[in-house]
Amino acid sequence: MKFDTPATTNPIDRMKVVGRAHDRIDGPLKTTGQAPYAYEFHREVPNAAYGYVVGSAIAKGRIRSMNLNEARAAPGVLAIVTAADAGKLGKGKYNTAKLFAGPAVDHYHQAVAVVVAETFEQARAAAGLIRVDYQRAPGRFDLDQEIKTAPLHGGNSGEGSESPPEHRVGKFEAAFAAAPVKLDQRYTTPDHSHAMMEPFASIASWTGDALTVWTSNQMIDWGRTDLATTLGIPKEKITFMSPYVGGGFGGKLFLRTDAVLAALGARAAKRPVKLALQRPLIANNTTHRPATRQRIRIGTTRDGTITAIAHESGSGDLPGGGPETAVNQTELLYAGANRLTSLRLAVMDLPEGNAMRAPGEAPGMMALEIAMDEMAEQLGMDPIAFRVKNDTQVDPKDPKRHFSQRQLVRCLEEGAQRFGWSKRNPKPGQVRDGRWLVGMGVASSFRNHMNMPSGARVRLRRDGVVTVETDMTDIGTGSYTILAQTAAEMMGVPAEAVVVKLGSSAYPVSAGSGGQFGAANSTAGVYAACVKLREQVAQRLGVNSVDAVFEGGKVRSGNRTADLRQAASAGELVAEDKIEFDKLDKSYQISTFGSHFVEVGVDAYTGATRVRRMLAVCAAGRIINPKSARSQVIGAMTMGVGSALMEALEVDKRFGLFINHDLAGYEVPVHADIPHQEVVFLDEADDKANPMKAKGVGELGLCGVGGAVANAVYNATGVRIRDYPLTLDKHVERLPAIA
Repeated sequence: MKFDTPATTNPIDRMKVVGRAHDRIDGPLKTTGQAPYAYEFHREVPNAAYGYVVGSAIAKGRIRSMNLNEARAAPGVLAIVTAADAGKLGKGKYNTAKLFAGPAVDHYHQAVAVVVAETFEQARAAAGLIRVDYQRAPGRFDLDQEIKTAPLHGGNSGEGSESPPEHRVGKFEAAFAAAPVKLDQRYTTPDHSHAMMEPFASIASWTGDALTVWTSNQMIDWGRTDLATTLGIPKEKITFMSPYVGGGFGGKLFLRTDAVLAALGARAAKRPVKLALQRPLIANNTTHRPATRQRIRIGTTRDGTITAIAHESGSGDLPGGGPETAVNQTELLYAGANRLTSLRLAVMDLPEGNAMRAPGEAPGMMALEIAMDEMAEQLGMDPIAFRVKNDTQVDPKDPKRHFSQRQLVRCLEEGAQRFGWSKRNPKPGQVRDGRWLVGMGVASSFRNHMNMPSGARVRLRRDGVVTVETDMTDIGTGSYTILAQTAAEMMGVPAEAVVVKLGSSAYPVSAGSGGQFGAANSTAGVYAACVKLREQVAQRLGVNSVDAVFEGGKVRSGNRTADLRQAASAGELVAEDKIEFDKLDKSYQISTFGSHFVEVGVDAYTGATRVRRMLAVCAAGRIINPKSARSQVIGAMTMGVGSALMEALEVDKRFGLFINHDLAGYEVPVHADIPHQEVVFLDEADDKANPMKAKGVGELGLCGVGGAVANAVYNATGVRIRDYPLTLDKHVERLPAIA
């Protein structure tokens, strides 16, 4: 099905199932332990051996030699595989670094060997017996040093965030110089780890030359294709399955070490192998969100009209990698006739930087939304009024191109009313609650919508049950439920009469889970398949598919009514199709908008910050399941608190590694850190987006949170921090005097 004109009225608009809160279909399975994750397919693979990965102890250099003798002789060892005896390995499209080191080492904890043994403990013990002689080489590990000479370099996150090396509209420098009110500040964000609950894990099993992999992966077709490329075997020889994923946040978009080494280990041991990447390896062996160094300049008239705005950002990555596209939102979010954005990329020897939840906008808005508050303060304007004054309904760099829908102003104003913004004291450091300095902060939220082809197969059984099959994944986001809701709405049955099967390469290729594009595109793919199935049903029943109404398990056309199951009485009906997009998202800028409000308390004695309450107001098209959408947003808000107050991978600039590479040293929010969170979805249906009239929301809930927290901390203390995370050491000596 081609989607190339705005959607008109269709069965989804009835919203008898879609748009209503539904419990997660997979909820009971997960809470009772019956949902198998990648490491737990014991029934399917009853005789699996265990793999254990050995990571490089240097960040840059070569392996001179490896002594495997003691390890091979250790109890229970079945095989040891290194790059030297793995055969020729390719490199997939989506990973920057190769997944097996040897003889060259590209980054710290790059895999140098996998040990396969009868038990996990035996594999781990034997791995400790491997002796590797390295030749260390000088490396580039200091972003502040490398960014000084880094060239301009455009980037594309592949998730809707894209910027050229430099983009200009009008004459920024002249307009900025002439502006009566100016801001010129620099901001930093650190490297971040995905820190998902389920580690990277896989089970691999060979049958002849055919490989089956159960793995924790967000994108089935991407992973399968890159695994075939890496191993040098036909894609058709690989079955790739990931029915349940315990969190990914972008780290599992791509093929990683666990799947490759499980496959190599299984081939060498001639046994199925299960392998979970040990937690201390995840930060350095897999991908992370790169640190940024950002400069923002804003020039305005005295009444607050932006006349010049520039956002420049630099980040680092391995050779062949790309920059964090942190300036993308600044090209679209606020008006201003004279504009400049640019990206720089420093080539470094730290582990691979790549997609992490809301790549680009998440760190970019952490800086931009502080800058907007600083500018408002210089102007003597309310921060919300300043943002509203500079709203735009057209793409600022192409005024002929309108937004498909843009309710940013309503998000800000409705949020202000709900949060009690009028009670905020605009003078910082004035409000106290006992020993706590109290402040409020606000930030806009923005994230682009991305259209991607997505396929599905739909079956109607004799008993009237509808089955959906697609390789879409559920990474904790509620995919099973929203796809069931979509099929139920289209076929006129309750959601309980729909069976959803996900996460297998045997099913049609979907958009996959990532970039907040998964829900809207995968449901649109199911919509397309259901349109075909409805046509088959109408043909079987001898009615006109154009005016047929599917409702309550029946099909009605004119004066005729028949049971839906009657259409399958002669045999199961099967329909397959995919949604494809053409030009409409080029004619319109399709984005999502929101606002974040945060109240914090800062201990006047210690400087410790506690978030007291949070509100998000989101305008993101039709919300398919408000219950699971709210879960996505509050999870994103929680992640935003972590980015603002505690999360940072600390770089050892001598040896080129993230030194706090486990959950003991890399701090993330826990329940005690998170207060009441309120989420509001504005009523919206975007007919330019897709037939569902839906867009994504899971990353919108993150974008802007860091800025809102930072602005609240400033309002509480009067101390402006521009370097994340906002730890107490950065302001404790500058807090207001204690009476």
